Amino acid sequence: MAAPICLSALHCYPVKSLRGVTLDRSRVDGFGLVHDRRWMVVDGDGVFLSQRELPRMALVGVEVASDGLLLTAPEMPSLQVDRPTFAAARVEVEVWQDRLEGSVVGPQVDAWLSRFLGVECRLVYMMDDVKRQVDQRYAEPRHLMAFSDGFPLLLTSEASLEELNGRLESPLSMARFRPNLVVSGSQPYAEDRWARIRIGTMELRLVKPCSRCSITTVDPASGTRGVEPLATLAAYRRRGKQVFFGQNLIYDRPSELRVGMSVEVLEYRDEE
Repeated sequence: MAAPICLSALHCYPVKSLRGVTLDRSRVDGFGLVHDRRWMVVDGDGVFLSQRELPRMALVGVEVASDGLLLTAPEMPSLQVDRPTFAAARVEVEVWQDRLEGSVVGPQVDAWLSRFLGVECRLVYMMDDVKRQVDQRYAEPRHLMAFSDGFPLLLTSEASLEELNGRLESPLSMARFRPNLVVSGSQPYAEDRWARIRIGTMELRLVKPCSRCSITTVDPASGTRGVEPLATLAAYRRRGKQVFFGQNLIYDRPSELRVGMSVEVLEYRDEE
Protein backbone atom coordinates (compact mmCIF):
# COMPACT_ATOMS: atom_id res chain seq x y z
CA MET A 1 0.00 0.00 0.00
CA ALA A 2 1.30 3.44 -0.92
CA ALA A 3 2.21 5.80 1.92
CA PRO A 4 -0.50 8.39 2.64
CA ILE A 5 0.05 11.92 1.43
CA CYS A 6 0.64 14.31 4.31
CA LEU A 7 1.70 17.85 5.08
CA SER A 8 5.42 17.49 5.80
CA ALA A 9 6.49 21.13 6.25
CA LEU A 10 5.13 24.63 6.77
CA HIS A 11 7.08 27.78 5.91
CA CYS A 12 6.25 31.43 6.53
CA TYR A 13 8.10 34.44 5.08
CA PRO A 14 7.17 37.41 7.30
CA VAL A 15 9.20 39.89 5.22
CA LYS A 16 8.87 39.45 1.48
CA SER A 17 12.11 38.05 0.00
CA LEU A 18 13.94 37.77 3.33
CA ARG A 19 14.70 34.41 4.95
CA GLY A 20 11.73 32.26 5.93
CA VAL A 21 10.61 30.68 9.20
CA THR A 22 9.84 26.95 9.54
CA LEU A 23 6.73 26.16 11.58
CA ASP A 24 5.11 23.13 13.19
CA ARG A 25 1.65 24.68 12.89
CA SER A 26 0.07 27.92 11.76
CA ARG A 27 -3.26 29.61 11.57
CA VAL A 28 -4.41 30.59 8.11
CA ASP A 29 -6.18 33.95 8.03
CA GLY A 30 -7.66 36.01 5.21
CA PHE A 31 -4.21 36.72 3.73
CA GLY A 32 -2.51 33.31 3.96
CA LEU A 33 -0.41 31.87 6.79
CA VAL A 34 -0.48 34.28 9.72
CA HIS A 35 2.44 36.78 9.39
CA ASP A 36 3.31 35.63 5.84
CA ARG A 37 4.54 38.54 3.69
CA ARG A 38 2.89 41.16 5.86
CA TRP A 39 6.15 43.16 5.75
CA MET A 40 8.00 44.30 2.63
CA VAL A 41 11.18 46.17 1.72
CA VAL A 42 10.67 48.95 -0.87
CA ASP A 43 12.89 51.43 -2.67
CA GLY A 44 12.58 55.22 -2.61
CA ASP A 45 9.67 55.08 -5.06
CA GLY A 46 7.78 52.52 -2.99
CA VAL A 47 8.48 49.67 -5.42
CA PHE A 48 9.14 46.30 -3.77
CA LEU A 49 12.66 44.91 -3.66
CA SER A 50 13.46 41.21 -3.91
CA GLN A 51 16.26 38.71 -4.32
CA ARG A 52 15.84 39.14 -8.07
CA GLU A 53 17.82 42.39 -7.78
CA LEU A 54 19.37 41.93 -4.34
CA PRO A 55 20.36 38.31 -3.63
CA ARG A 56 21.84 39.44 -0.27
CA MET A 57 18.27 39.66 0.99
CA ALA A 58 18.47 35.87 1.42
CA LEU A 59 20.95 36.39 4.27
CA VAL A 60 18.62 38.46 6.47
CA GLY A 61 17.12 36.23 9.14
CA VAL A 62 13.65 36.91 10.56
CA GLU A 63 12.07 35.84 13.84
CA VAL A 64 8.47 36.70 14.69
CA ALA A 65 7.75 38.19 18.11
CA SER A 66 4.37 39.02 19.60
CA ASP A 67 4.87 42.71 18.92
CA GLY A 68 7.05 42.65 15.81
CA LEU A 69 10.19 41.09 14.38
CA LEU A 70 13.81 40.36 15.19
CA LEU A 71 16.15 40.83 12.22
CA THR A 72 19.65 39.35 11.99
CA ALA A 73 22.32 39.45 9.29
CA PRO A 74 26.05 38.66 9.00
CA GLU A 75 28.27 41.25 10.68
CA MET A 76 25.24 43.30 11.73
CA PRO A 77 23.79 43.83 15.20
CA SER A 78 20.44 42.15 15.67
CA LEU A 79 17.52 44.56 15.49
CA GLN A 80 14.15 44.45 17.23
CA VAL A 81 11.44 45.86 14.96
CA ASP A 82 8.12 46.99 16.42
CA ARG A 83 4.96 46.44 14.43
CA PRO A 84 3.55 49.87 13.50
CA THR A 85 0.30 50.99 15.06
CA PHE A 86 -2.85 51.65 13.06
CA ALA A 87 -2.09 55.38 13.37
CA ALA A 88 1.32 55.09 11.68
CA ALA A 89 1.93 57.08 8.51
CA ARG A 90 1.18 55.26 5.28
CA VAL A 91 2.83 55.46 1.87
CA GLU A 92 1.84 54.15 -1.53
CA VAL A 93 3.77 51.01 -2.45
CA GLU A 94 3.87 48.85 -5.55
CA VAL A 95 3.89 45.05 -5.88
CA TRP A 96 3.94 44.08 -9.54
CA GLN A 97 0.86 45.78 -11.03
CA ASP A 98 -0.80 46.47 -7.67
CA ARG A 99 -0.55 49.80 -5.87
CA LEU A 100 -1.67 49.87 -2.25
CA GLU A 101 -0.88 51.34 1.16
CA GLY A 102 2.01 50.27 3.37
CA SER A 103 2.47 51.53 6.92
CA VAL A 104 5.86 53.10 7.68
CA VAL A 105 7.86 51.14 10.26
CA GLY A 106 10.63 53.59 11.18
CA PRO A 107 14.00 55.14 10.31
CA GLN A 108 16.10 52.81 12.48
CA VAL A 109 15.14 49.67 10.56
CA ASP A 110 15.35 51.55 7.25
CA ALA A 111 18.95 52.52 8.03
CA TRP A 112 19.80 48.95 9.13
CA LEU A 113 18.43 47.39 5.94
CA SER A 114 19.97 50.08 3.71
CA ARG A 115 23.38 49.50 5.27
CA PHE A 116 23.30 45.72 4.83
CA LEU A 117 21.71 45.63 1.39
CA GLY A 118 23.76 48.52 0.01
CA VAL A 119 20.77 50.45 -1.34
CA GLU A 120 18.46 53.06 0.13
CA CYS A 121 15.30 51.28 1.18
CA ARG A 122 12.57 51.19 3.79
CA LEU A 123 10.37 48.62 5.52
CA VAL A 124 6.57 48.79 5.35
CA TYR A 125 3.77 46.75 6.92
CA MET A 126 0.34 45.77 5.59
CA MET A 127 -2.47 46.60 8.01
CA ASP A 128 -5.57 44.42 8.27
CA ASP A 129 -7.75 47.04 6.56
CA VAL A 130 -5.69 46.97 3.35
CA LYS A 131 -7.38 44.75 0.78
CA ARG A 132 -5.31 43.30 -2.07
CA GLN A 133 -7.20 40.92 -4.29
CA VAL A 134 -5.88 37.77 -5.90
CA ASP A 135 -5.84 37.84 -9.70
CA GLN A 136 -9.53 37.70 -10.63
CA ARG A 137 -8.82 35.31 -13.51
CA TYR A 138 -8.22 32.64 -10.87
CA ALA A 139 -10.21 33.81 -7.86
CA GLU A 140 -13.10 35.93 -6.65
CA PRO A 141 -13.14 39.37 -4.97
CA ARG A 142 -13.23 37.77 -1.50
CA HIS A 143 -9.86 36.09 -2.05
CA LEU A 144 -7.11 38.29 -0.63
CA MET A 145 -3.35 38.14 -0.12
CA ALA A 146 -0.64 40.17 1.57
CA PHE A 147 2.57 41.24 -0.23
CA SER A 148 2.93 37.82 -1.94
CA ASP A 149 3.73 37.78 -5.64
CA GLY A 150 0.28 36.59 -6.68
CA PHE A 151 -1.45 34.08 -4.40
CA PRO A 152 -1.87 33.53 -0.65
CA LEU A 153 -0.32 30.03 -0.56
CA LEU A 154 2.23 28.00 -2.54
CA LEU A 155 2.50 24.20 -2.41
CA THR A 156 5.41 21.98 -3.46
CA SER A 157 6.12 18.28 -2.96
CA GLU A 158 9.13 16.38 -1.65
CA ALA A 159 8.80 13.90 -4.52
CA SER A 160 9.07 16.62 -7.15
CA LEU A 161 12.19 18.05 -5.53
CA GLU A 162 13.72 14.56 -5.28
CA GLU A 163 13.05 13.98 -8.98
CA LEU A 164 14.62 17.33 -9.85
CA ASN A 165 17.65 16.67 -7.64
CA GLY A 166 18.18 13.39 -9.48
CA ARG A 167 18.88 15.47 -12.57
CA LEU A 168 21.24 17.95 -10.88
CA GLU A 169 24.96 17.63 -10.25
CA SER A 170 24.47 18.99 -6.71
CA PRO A 171 21.13 18.60 -4.90
CA LEU A 172 19.25 21.70 -3.78
CA SER A 173 17.07 22.27 -0.74
CA MET A 174 13.38 23.14 -0.86
CA ALA A 175 14.32 26.61 0.45
CA ARG A 176 15.13 27.57 -3.16
CA PHE A 177 11.42 27.44 -3.99
CA ARG A 178 10.06 29.30 -0.93
CA PRO A 179 6.86 27.25 -0.53
CA ASN A 180 4.34 27.67 2.27
CA LEU A 181 3.17 24.05 2.21
CA VAL A 182 5.26 20.96 1.43
CA VAL A 183 3.68 17.53 1.03
CA SER A 184 5.17 14.05 1.14
CA GLY A 185 3.91 10.66 -0.04
CA SER A 186 2.92 11.72 -3.56
CA GLN A 187 4.44 10.88 -6.93
CA PRO A 188 6.70 13.48 -8.59
CA TYR A 189 4.64 16.35 -9.99
CA ALA A 190 1.38 14.68 -8.98
CA GLU A 191 0.34 18.12 -7.71
CA ASP A 192 0.13 19.29 -11.33
CA ARG A 193 -3.10 17.32 -11.67
CA TRP A 194 -4.68 18.18 -8.33
CA ALA A 195 -7.59 20.61 -8.55
CA ARG A 196 -8.90 20.50 -4.99
CA ILE A 197 -7.45 19.06 -1.80
CA ARG A 198 -8.29 18.81 1.89
CA ILE A 199 -5.62 19.19 4.57
CA GLY A 200 -7.07 18.35 7.94
CA THR A 201 -10.43 20.12 7.76
CA MET A 202 -9.30 22.83 5.33
CA GLU A 203 -10.23 22.68 1.64
CA LEU A 204 -7.92 24.37 -0.85
CA ARG A 205 -7.99 24.84 -4.61
CA LEU A 206 -4.88 24.57 -6.78
CA VAL A 207 -5.60 27.25 -9.34
CA LYS A 208 -2.35 27.97 -11.19
CA PRO A 209 1.09 26.38 -11.65
CA CYS A 210 3.84 28.55 -10.17
CA SER A 211 6.18 30.03 -12.76
CA ARG A 212 9.69 30.29 -11.37
CA CYS A 213 12.09 33.22 -11.52
CA SER A 214 15.76 33.87 -10.78
CA ILE A 215 15.17 33.79 -7.00
CA THR A 216 15.39 30.00 -7.25
CA THR A 217 19.00 30.36 -8.44
CA VAL A 218 20.04 32.22 -5.25
CA ASP A 219 21.83 30.05 -2.70
CA PRO A 220 20.04 30.89 0.58
CA ALA A 221 23.18 30.02 2.57
CA SER A 222 25.53 32.37 0.73
CA GLY A 223 23.30 34.91 -1.01
CA THR A 224 25.04 34.24 -4.33
CA ARG A 225 23.41 33.47 -7.67
CA GLY A 226 24.00 30.52 -9.98
CA VAL A 227 22.13 28.96 -12.90
CA GLU A 228 20.35 26.03 -11.25
CA PRO A 229 17.65 24.87 -10.93
CA LEU A 230 16.24 26.99 -13.77
CA ALA A 231 18.67 25.62 -16.37
CA THR A 232 17.62 22.03 -15.69
CA LEU A 233 13.92 22.76 -15.14
CA ALA A 234 13.80 24.57 -18.48
CA ALA A 235 14.65 21.30 -20.22
CA TYR A 236 11.47 19.53 -19.08
CA ARG A 237 9.21 21.91 -17.12
CA ARG A 238 8.87 24.74 -19.64
CA ARG A 239 5.62 25.98 -21.15
CA GLY A 240 6.17 28.77 -23.61
CA LYS A 241 8.66 31.15 -22.00
CA GLN A 242 7.95 30.09 -18.41
CA VAL A 243 9.30 27.33 -16.17
CA PHE A 244 7.00 25.80 -13.56
CA PHE A 245 7.50 24.15 -10.17
CA GLY A 246 4.79 24.04 -7.50
CA GLN A 247 1.15 25.11 -7.39
CA ASN A 248 -0.60 28.27 -6.21
CA LEU A 249 -3.57 27.81 -3.88
CA ILE A 250 -6.65 29.71 -2.74
CA TYR A 251 -9.24 28.80 -0.10
CA ASP A 252 -12.58 30.06 1.18
CA ARG A 253 -12.34 29.64 4.94
CA PRO A 254 -9.52 30.40 7.38
CA SER A 255 -8.38 27.44 9.45
CA GLU A 256 -5.28 25.98 11.09
CA LEU A 257 -2.65 23.75 9.52
CA ARG A 258 -0.27 21.42 11.32
CA VAL A 259 2.66 19.38 10.06
CA GLY A 260 1.62 15.72 9.83
CA MET A 261 -1.95 16.41 8.74
CA SER A 262 -3.28 14.12 6.02
CA VAL A 263 -3.73 15.47 2.51
CA GLU A 264 -6.72 14.15 0.59
CA VAL A 265 -7.12 14.82 -3.13
CA LEU A 266 -10.79 15.68 -3.66
CA GLU A 267 -10.72 16.56 -7.36
CA TYR A 268 -8.32 16.20 -10.27
CA ARG A 269 -7.77 18.44 -13.26
CA ASP A 270 -8.54 17.10 -16.67
CA GLU A 271 -5.48 15.81 -18.53
CA GLU A 272 -4.07 18.42 -20.92
